[in-house]
Amino acid sequence: MRTDARAHHDPAVRGFASDNYAGAHPEILAALTLANGGHQIAYGEDDYTDHLQRVIHSHFGAGAQAYPVFNGTGANVTALQALTDRWGAVVCAESAHINVDEGGAPERMAGLKLLTVATPDGKLTPELIDRQAWGWEDEHRAMPQVVSITQNTELGTVYTPDEIRAICEHAHERGMKVHLDGARISNAAASLDVPMRTFTSVAGVDVLSFGGTKNGMLFGEAIVVLDPDAVRRMKHIRKMSMQLASKMRFVSVQLEALLAKDLWLRNARHSNAMAQRLAEGVRQVDGVEILHEVQANAVFARLPHDVSERLQKRYRFYFWDENAGDVRWMCSFDTTEDDVDGFLVALKEEMVR
Repeated sequence: MRTDARAHHDPAVRGFASDNYAGAHPEILAALTLANGGHQIAYGEDDYTDHLQRVIHSHFGAGAQAYPVFNGTGANVTALQALTDRWGAVVCAESAHINVDEGGAPERMAGLKLLTVATPDGKLTPELIDRQAWGWEDEHRAMPQVVSITQNTELGTVYTPDEIRAICEHAHERGMKVHLDGARISNAAASLDVPMRTFTSVAGVDVLSFGGTKNGMLFGEAIVVLDPDAVRRMKHIRKMSMQLASKMRFVSVQLEALLAKDLWLRNARHSNAMAQRLAEGVRQVDGVEILHEVQANAVFARLPHDVSERLQKRYRFYFWDENAGDVRWMCSFDTTEDDVDGFLVALKEEMVR
């Protein structure tokens, strides 16, 4: 029996749980339609993937090479495999996405050991790296070969270009490589008001996981190799990691639409601005504490547990540390001022109940 397609959700429902909850930007959808006509060679030999390389060069330098993939976990796991030996380990913050939110994929799929370091703000430093960067010749210990940082961090904080440069110099002096998880790299660049190359290729990062889904794409990310000498057989590892799209043009054209002009920056600036608006409003609410400096599109706060539970029935968001009462509120490219103001009204109402 034929049925007509219809929406299964209420588009008026808004939330602050994740920037992944947002739909795709209209310019991204238009680009997908543009790429949909006719036939193109599969597995990345299409015109859109070829043109994407020139767009990537404009942002990260002539030596950069983009490898489109399906998702962020796939980008991270594939990149880390290409940077390590079978006995290798990765130094990362305890709060890193690869450690906390990827279901053990780096360990299970890539066979990597993660050497984690506790950080107060999600950011590694050379001194913190040295807590795990030792024992290279000890056969009883996984060999530290890569430092992985996240920009912006999982706690919403942003590394400065100088901080990343110091990490890269420190890691390279010890024979280690540097991977940057850039799931929200656009938000970091917008916050710093600098080109993305300033804190990636110029700073010495070897490989970047470039995020697009959280910034308006329908699906897809990219591994961007900044130093070709740092990796081995990226194409083969991408295939083995189940991240090679047959119809790759539909990932590449989204990345092109995001990066060829300024859509990436417009979207990031807007979501950052909405987070600032939210933070400013939250600071006026007695009994709510903002936990970290709001530098991108995330606001971390602490408030009474029962208030959060009631508020969650009106707006979707996640506990970050439920025992402590810590929550995370994320703003997206399509978050509006009315969304923020409505949430603040609801927060104030629940705080006085």
